[in-house]
Amino acid sequence: MPAYGGGYGGGAPVVPSVNRGFRGTIPDFPGADPLRDAEVLRKAMKGFGTDEQAIINLLGSRSNKQRVPLVISYKTAYGKDLIKDLKSELSGNFEKVVLAMLKAPAQFDASELREAIKGAGTDEACLIEILSSRSNAEIREINQVYKAEYKKTLEEAITGDTSGHFRRLLVSLAQGNRDERETVDIALAKQDAQALYQAGENKLGTDESKFNAILCARSKAHLRAVFNEYQHMCGRDLEKSIEREMSGDLEGGMLAVVKCIKDTPAYFAERLYKAMKVRSITLGLFNNLISGMKQAHLTLVDKYISNIWTVHFRRLQEIAVEALWWKRLRWCSFPHGEEDKVPYYVYTIHFFSLCTLLHLHAVAVFCLTAHFCQSLL
Repeated sequence: MPAYGGGYGGGAPVVPSVNRGFRGTIPDFPGADPLRDAEVLRKAMKGFGTDEQAIINLLGSRSNKQRVPLVISYKTAYGKDLIKDLKSELSGNFEKVVLAMLKAPAQFDASELREAIKGAGTDEACLIEILSSRSNAEIREINQVYKAEYKKTLEEAITGDTSGHFRRLLVSLAQGNRDERETVDIALAKQDAQALYQAGENKLGTDESKFNAILCARSKAHLRAVFNEYQHMCGRDLEKSIEREMSGDLEGGMLAVVKCIKDTPAYFAERLYKAMKVRSITLGLFNNLISGMKQAHLTLVDKYISNIWTVHFRRLQEIAVEALWWKRLRWCSFPHGEEDKVPYYVYTIHFFSLCTLLHLHAVAVFCLTAHFCQSLL
């Protein structure tokens, strides 16, 4: 594959813009003391019963980098394992969420990948969702954590549990070696668009390796230009061509890569929407989606409301406000960034958790997306 040129070939690059919007966050709690926080958690679990509200109030008001050290602080103060104590005191979805909150982003991703691979069957959607949406640095950190925690490389785990071109796609993404330059050579973008056309629509059969080489190695800025050139060249977008030329896990994987490169917030919005339509959704899937959004600094903008979730917005808003946990739970946190407009998203996530227990998935997803999106407009 030809290397990037130093110039712009056919002139200055014209790349479709990406609306990055606001980036929600829960800031560091002022004056937080890990030893004092460990004491609060100890008191919440000591004696008969568990003060779950105290756990919620504490963890919900601390950022991720303030929560993660609590595991060490707790053991330093009491000589006990915080994770084991929480497991013995909590159960169900609440336990899963609390334990997830005490993991660093890379630890969470590594554990989700492990769960997706181990045992009978493979959660292909989880694998591709994480590997297609994380940055090079995040994927490299995930690789390090995975090797340390599970005594084998992520690549070894992937190759042992997948096959064919889908395995090649995952292995390529797991390298964390995508070009991350922002400059675009339009001449090369046209060349890559032509190569994809020749490998798919203009060929009997499909050259999957060509798709893999371009989609997994080129920079996101460059690929957005490629997608634009491809649309002009053959009159349909690349996603439609992939749907026509591929099938199964490979089709889903390639589509996820393209969607993440085009507009990562839209990809997660679609994943959330489709997930909520399934009655058997687990909180683990929801946690994974939200984790991906926060680590990538993602934002859902107004078009996702109008395209997917506008129906019954006002009434569902009223229902959410009336919920018992509406203004009490604050479980999710984001990397430090813009801090305004956070509460809508945070509170709605926790209302979703309540709705999950009640199987009110439709209410949950409307409130989650509607309130979060409204907070960003």
